[in-house]
Parts: sequence; C-alpha cells; structure tokens
Amino acid sequence: MDGTSSAGVAEPAVAIERPEARSPVVLVCDHASNHLPARYGSLGLTADGLLAHFAWDPGALALSRRLSALLDAALIYGCVSRLALDVNRRPSDADSIVETVDGAPVPGNAGLSAAERERRVAEIYAPYHAALEDLLTKRARQNRPSALVAVHTYTPSLRGIARPWHCGVIFASDSRLGVALVNALRAEDGLIVGVNTPYAPSDGVYHTMSLHGEARGNPAVMIEVRNDLVSNEDSQNAWAMRLAPLLQTAARTGLDNRDTKPPKTQPIA
Repeated sequence: MDGTSSAGVAEPAVAIERPEARSPVVLVCDHASNHLPARYGSLGLTADGLLAHFAWDPGALALSRRLSALLDAALIYGCVSRLALDVNRRPSDADSIVETVDGAPVPGNAGLSAAERERRVAEIYAPYHAALEDLLTKRARQNRPSALVAVHTYTPSLRGIARPWHCGVIFASDSRLGVALVNALRAEDGLIVGVNTPYAPSDGVYHTMSLHGEARGNPAVMIEVRNDLVSNEDSQNAWAMRLAPLLQTAARTGLDNRDTKPPKTQPIA
C-alpha cells in the first residue's frame, strides 16, 4: 500500500476553493469528507459505518460551500476521513487516530506502528495545515485580515443523551468572534444556541482554530450545527442564508474589537 489510488494517482488531503475571495471570513471544514484513500481500504468498517458521524461531519461541507458562495469567502477543507487521522487533533493526542468508535473497533487502526502513524501525519495532517498556513500567510502579506470560522456538525444525541441545541458556538480565550456570533444567533427567533456546547476547547476539538487563529492573532470561532438540521439541500441553503450575514457582521465586529466579555454558557436541558 503506497498512499496512492488504484490508478497510481496521489489522492489529495486538502482542497481550497475561492483562495482569492474578498471576505475577511476564511471558512475551514476539518471533517468535510468520509473518503478513505485506497491504501486504507475500509479500515475494516462497513459501508454504513463509513456514512456515520464518526467518519465525518455530515452536511458540513455542503453548508460550508454555500457560505463560501454567499460571502465570497475562501474555503479550505479536508479530503480524508477523520478515521484515518483527525486533522483537528494534535498528532500526539490519543484520539488523533482512533482505535474504537461508538464502542466498536476500527480494525485498520489497531496496533499501528510508529512508522505508520508518522506516515499518516505526513500524508494527511501536514499538507492540510501547511495549506491553511500558506493561505493565511498570503492574506497577511496582502494586508488582508482573516477571521477564521470552522464549520462542523454534530449528532442530535450521543450515548443516549439528547442534545437540544440547534447549534453551538465554540471559542477559547480570544472571544471576539464567538461573542459577536452568539449574540447574533440568540437574537434569532426560536434558536437554542449553546456556548462551548456541545463541545468546548477543553475537549480537544479546537486544535485547528488554536493553531491558525489564536497563535497567529486571527480571531477564530467554531460553529457546530446539529446534523439533522442540515441533512438536505433545502435545509443547508436555509442555514447558509441564516449564517452568512451573521458571520460577515461578526467578522467585522471581531476584527475591530479586542475587549469582549464571553456570554454565559447554557447547561444541558
């Protein structure tokens, strides 16, 4: 197995759309794809397993692409399932390459050698983050500010616990984008908005935003939309239409504001 397709063509780990787009928003979709390059086979999982949420974020790429078009915003996304390696985790993290998902084994990830782990980092993690670093560096050289927005989706329930939020906004110590976006979403009729819920940076889910946002001085935020709410083209369009103006305004507000007070979190209902 050599990291290429059956036709001998190298399979990309990352894709970029609208790299020269005008918006200050830079969209990032870490878990866009459930694709596994040929050398991994199916990692021992069934076809249904590879469609499940643990292989990717269903609906996230479609939503990201609609937002990219509406905002005229650059979009960078991963082309490989997080089952092979999760680009939104430090390579040293135990869950960078998972051996079990939802209590079931991932046979193709069991007992990997150090060399195989290093190969996956080199083939998947390194080019993904290098591409994002290059995009942001070019924008900085052109004196173009960048506000990073990571788009993710999550399941309506996990381990039998219902998740009532329609969406969640995740941010760390730089709360410029997060506060602006939470306030805008909470003004929307009928939306239940989680703050650092259903995930928080302390859960290890904020690696990409920490690395390319806070470490570079770029405001950053993750938005998580419940995946049953973006399961088809109409709902993806509706959420993109809702989010696009809010993200544009939040980006401008966040880039202008370095002194924000985080909103209160919301407990599980």
